[in-house]
Amino acid sequence: MASSTRTRTSAGRRQAHGIRGILLPNHDTALNLDDAIRALAAARRLPETHLARWLAMDEPSRSAFLELARTIRLRTGQIILALDLLGEIAVRERKRIPEILAAPELMRITARAGSAPERARAFIGALRALRFPRLRQASERLERQIAALRLPRGISIVLPRELGSDVLTIRLEVTRATDLERGLAVLADRGAAIARIVAMLGGSDEV
Repeated sequence: MASSTRTRTSAGRRQAHGIRGILLPNHDTALNLDDAIRALAAARRLPETHLARWLAMDEPSRSAFLELARTIRLRTGQIILALDLLGEIAVRERKRIPEILAAPELMRITARAGSAPERARAFIGALRALRFPRLRQASERLERQIAALRLPRGISIVLPRELGSDVLTIRLEVTRATDLERGLAVLADRGAAIARIVAMLGGSDEV
């Protein structure tokens, strides 16, 4: 009889605490959830304004975001940006945070192999694309324009991480003087097309 009681108690505890002690349905365990959020916020030195915003979410949203922050080890700036973007998406799309985080493009990033910092950067990029769909379209259009240049090995054009910036990076890798001459000649030949890309970049941001 004692063994049966222990089994039921253990099963009930697992059900109450859920994944990693985060999915917490009753009042006592909800306090544990908030304590876990505060502990992570303290470790990341999260500003009080954003901690308050996190704690103001409904319980499933608080829990889902905590699980995300732990899984891909979001840094302080990434937590701040993710909270801002999620809030804006939730208002615009009229969706709850768990629904947004369940988007296939976000789920693929959190579930895939790779380092946590790499996944965190990819997640923020994908979240920004959800918030600013026209920016994603602009990025794809710019990438097609760059590919059309058919630049040889050793020359690359890199778009800024934030498309609101109008700074285009051109990389030229050389090992000999002739490589430099050839690279400069290629860039001069493609100059007009590169200028068009710079012009497109300057007008691609969305408020």
